[in-house]
Amino acid sequence: MHNTRETRRKLAQPHRKAVLVALLCITAISGILFGIVNLQRANMPLALAELAMSAYSLFLLARVRRTAVLQRWIYAYSIPFFTTMMFALTTERATITVFGWVLLIPLLSHLLHGRRMGLAISVFYVGVAATIFLVKYHDAPALMQPAPILNMVILTLCLVTFSHVYEVSRERSELKLLHMANTDVLTGLNNRAMLQDVFEREEARARREATPLAVVVLDLDHFKDVNDQHGHDVGDQALIFVAELIRKRLRKTDLGCRLGGEEFGILLPSTDSRQAYSLCEDLRAALEGHPLRVGSIEIPLTMSLGIAELGADGRTLRALLASADHRLYEAKAMGRNRVVGPEQPAVADERPAPPAMLDT
Repeated sequence: MHNTRETRRKLAQPHRKAVLVALLCITAISGILFGIVNLQRANMPLALAELAMSAYSLFLLARVRRTAVLQRWIYAYSIPFFTTMMFALTTERATITVFGWVLLIPLLSHLLHGRRMGLAISVFYVGVAATIFLVKYHDAPALMQPAPILNMVILTLCLVTFSHVYEVSRERSELKLLHMANTDVLTGLNNRAMLQDVFEREEARARREATPLAVVVLDLDHFKDVNDQHGHDVGDQALIFVAELIRKRLRKTDLGCRLGGEEFGILLPSTDSRQAYSLCEDLRAALEGHPLRVGSIEIPLTMSLGIAELGADGRTLRALLASADHRLYEAKAMGRNRVVGPEQPAVADERPAPPAMLDT
């Protein structure tokens, strides 16, 4: 249920906002300076465009500092800014040095928009600038020689390539660090931090769409005995074995995680307590029927599970985990190897405890 595109956007937002604020400040100041210079040079259209861009940047700056939806303001700045730059290139009094500003487009596009949209915007505006250059200076033999044209083309390609490669590398590094921060090293399942993050998103969706949501807490029965009798390496293998069982039984929309020790959690969007009970019973039976094999040894494992449902048992993850944990211990108290939910109270049954396990 991990949305990579949304994750990239969230990770990039703080530094993109910092870049945008810096650019707005620079544009506001430089727009005034260049506007004054072009007024003195009697280049009225360009002066007005630069002064207007300066005022517009100040307007955006006031909005950007307190916005929670950054992307629309990035477009609101970058498209007019790059378009004003193209207009500056077309004016008669603009010198050839103005084309040097085009080299900023790949860098700024990638910093503000990311690798895909940044590349698309770079290619478009650099292409427009190249067309303006060819039309404007087609009758200047010194500029139409292969050497100067090749210099500009290679330099521009280098900047586009380096900007794109940097952004791709940055995104991959951030995703890798995020994955490490949100993943349990031993089992490969998500950890509690990831559970909290996904729960907040799914709780908001459940409230918005009036859909159910369930949380499950499960714990391996007699896990201390596994460690004591077979060693901690085998105990680790047992945790990995259970994690893989959880992973195989869940839907793509569900989230399995390790809460700590031998305790695991499951988040079940669009699932009520009865549906969650069915899934939990399937998990319980699957583990009971498939012992862990370590060499020639078979180690029977069982689990106890508690279920909580959003609304009836609370609205926060803390409240739901507490309710599910309480029902988990009800299951433990009634003999272990069972599921307890809001509508399925713990009832003692005649199932024997697994062999070679002490009742601790």
